[in-house]
Parts: sequence; structure tokens; C-alpha cells
Amino acid sequence: MVSQLSRLNDATPSSPKRRFPHLVEGLVQVCTCPHRRFFANIMAQALQIAGQGTSVLIVQFLKGGINQGPEHPTQLGQHLTWLRCDVLRCIDGPELEPHELESLLELWRHVQAVVNQGKYSVVILDELSLAISMELIPLDEVMHFLQHRPRHVDVTLSGPEMPPAIIEMADQVTELRRSYT
Repeated sequence: MVSQLSRLNDATPSSPKRRFPHLVEGLVQVCTCPHRRFFANIMAQALQIAGQGTSVLIVQFLKGGINQGPEHPTQLGQHLTWLRCDVLRCIDGPELEPHELESLLELWRHVQAVVNQGKYSVVILDELSLAISMELIPLDEVMHFLQHRPRHVDVTLSGPEMPPAIIEMADQVTELRRSYT
């Protein structure tokens, strides 16, 4: 048995132009745990979503070492863009060289710009919580971004030490804990 999906062509005069009566609103999701263990699961989900044709942006704020930054994204398939901070090391504390801080802030500005342009439907911001807790990216800017993003965009924030304000505004919170029983 063979099945085929087809889309109505808006250009044909015989088919009425169809529109959704309302847009589906995007969610803010939080994935947090005391350890840095979420990225593999999030990456697997992102690859699956991108494989279905949805545009996905993954941003790792504190990872470096592979000469990325906004000018050199890694493209995985047609629909998944992966960015890291353009620094030579992984950021593990608030003490940064001036060029490292500028690279991190440039990445944050880039993320805000491309999301507000509507380029992506799913945005994953890995370890943004640590960048906030180290006071490298201001919490009020992140809150403003989340509240004023295009309404259809799903945003997932991951990392330990998630600020309570973000947890409070999130539509879904997933916490990974170890069980010793």
C-alpha cells in the first residue's frame, strides 16, 4: 500500500485558499538538573524535529573551541543550525578575557536578531542559565526576549541553576534528578 501526502496549491483557482483559524502559540520549556546531562537528549529531539522539516537553532553559549560563532554555524541537514561561542575554550567561570565576553555577547545579540526575524520555529539555548548565573548575560534581557519573541517560536532553555523567574514563566519544566533507591 502506498500513500502520498499532498498540499493544496494556493495558486490554483479551483482550490480555496486555506488558513489556520488561529496560530499555535510556542512554548517556553526548561530542562534543568544539577549536572550537565541534558544536551544529548535535546540534540536527539532537535535532529528529529529538523528531520521533519521544522527550522531549529541550537545555541551552546559556554562551549567553544571549534571556531564557530555566528559567522561559522554548523549546518546539520537542511533545517538544523548549531552555534557555539567563538572562543578557544569552554567557559567555566565569570572571569573572561574581553574578547571572550564580546564573543559571548555577540552570540546573544545574534540569537535575538535571528529569532525576531522569524528564521526558526524551535530555538534551544543550552547552558544559558549558567551564563545568567555568572552574570555574563543579564536575566532581564533573557526575560524580555522570551516574552517578546514571535509567538509561534518554541524556546527550550537548558542547564543547571535555572533562575526562578524563568522557571515561573515556563510552560513546561523538566528536572532530571538522580534516584538512589
